[in-house]
Amino acid sequence: MSTRRATINDVAREAGVSPSTASVVFSGKTPTSEATRARVLAAAESLGYTGPDPRAASLRRGRSGIVGVVFDQHLGTAFLDPVTTHMMDGLADGVSRLGAALLLLRDDGVTVSEPSLHTAPIDAAVLIGCSPRMRDSLEIVRGRGIPVVVVEGDAGEGVPRVLLDNADAQRAAARHLADLGHDDVVIVTLPVDTLRRRGWLAPDAVIGVDVTADRLRGARQVFPDAPALAAATSSIDEGAIAGRTIFAERRPTAIIAQSDLLAAGIIRAAEEAGLRVPQDVSVTGFDGVVVDGLAPHVLTTLVQPATAKGRAAGEAVAAMLEDTVPSGLDLECTFRVGTTTGPPPTT
Repeated sequence: MSTRRATINDVAREAGVSPSTASVVFSGKTPTSEATRARVLAAAESLGYTGPDPRAASLRRGRSGIVGVVFDQHLGTAFLDPVTTHMMDGLADGVSRLGAALLLLRDDGVTVSEPSLHTAPIDAAVLIGCSPRMRDSLEIVRGRGIPVVVVEGDAGEGVPRVLLDNADAQRAAARHLADLGHDDVVIVTLPVDTLRRRGWLAPDAVIGVDVTADRLRGARQVFPDAPALAAATSSIDEGAIAGRTIFAERRPTAIIAQSDLLAAGIIRAAEEAGLRVPQDVSVTGFDGVVVDGLAPHVLTTLVQPATAKGRAAGEAVAAMLEDTVPSGLDLECTFRVGTTTGPPPTT
C-alpha cells in the first residue's frame, strides 16, 4: 500500500475541480461557492489530506517558519516563573499571523544549547534579556541577516527592544515605603550576572543584567544607601534563602523584592523568624502574578503586562519579517497596594 502523502492535485482530481480552485479553498484568499468548497473538503477528507505542506510554503518564502526564543538561564528554571509563561503566551499570539513555530534556545554563558543562535535554522530571534555573552552571540546572528528583538535588554543600536518602565516602577514602590515612614530598607535583587551568585552586593558592584540594574537604580533613587542582596533566580525558595540571610544579620523595617516570587519567600522567612507582615516588616514585590501559598496576604507590588510584553515582541518580529517598522514596544507597570506594607514598627 502506498504511503505517499496526498497532494492538492489529488484532491482536485477527486473533487472534479482545477488544482487552483482546490488551492483557494484551503487558502481562503478567494471566495468559492459553498457547493465547491464542500466537494473539495469531502475529497480532502477521503484522501487524508489536511492542508498544504508547510515545508513547501517555507521553501517558497525562503524561510524556515521558526522563530528562536533565547533564554540566558536553564529553561526548567525559567518556566517556574509565571511571568515567563504569560510572556510566551503573548509571544505565540504575536507571531501567529506568520504561522511560525517557536524554538526555545539557551545561551547562559555556561551552556549553549544545540542548535544555538549560531546554527539554528531560524527566521528571527527573540532574546529574553541580553547578557554580555548573548550580546557577543548576536554579532554572529546579525551577520546571518536574521532579525532580532530583545525583551528587556539592550543588544545595541538598531535592535528593537520591548521595554518596561522598570526603574520608574520600582521607584514608585520605594516611594510608597518612604511615605509610610520607612528608612531602614533592604533590597533583594534578581540575578546580577550569568553566574547567578547569591550574596550582598558591594556599593560599586557591576550589574550585568539590565532588568536587575534598572530596578535597583529605581529603588536607590529613594533609598540611596539601602544594602542589596542578590538572589540566584526568581523563586520562592530563593526568596526564603535571601530572607533568612537578612533576618539572621539585621532587622530592616521593609524589604523591596525584585519579583513576587522572591517577595513570597521573604514573607515565609519573616514568619519563620517570628516577624509579622506588615506590622514588623513590610515587603513589596514586582510582577503582579498569582503566587500559591501567599494567602492571606495580598502583595503590594508592581503589576507588569507580561502577556502584552510577549505579544509586542512577537508583533515586532512579524513586522520585521514583513519589512515594516515595529511599534508599541514601550510598556508600563501599575502599582498595586496590598496588605504586605504598612508603617514601620514604633519600637
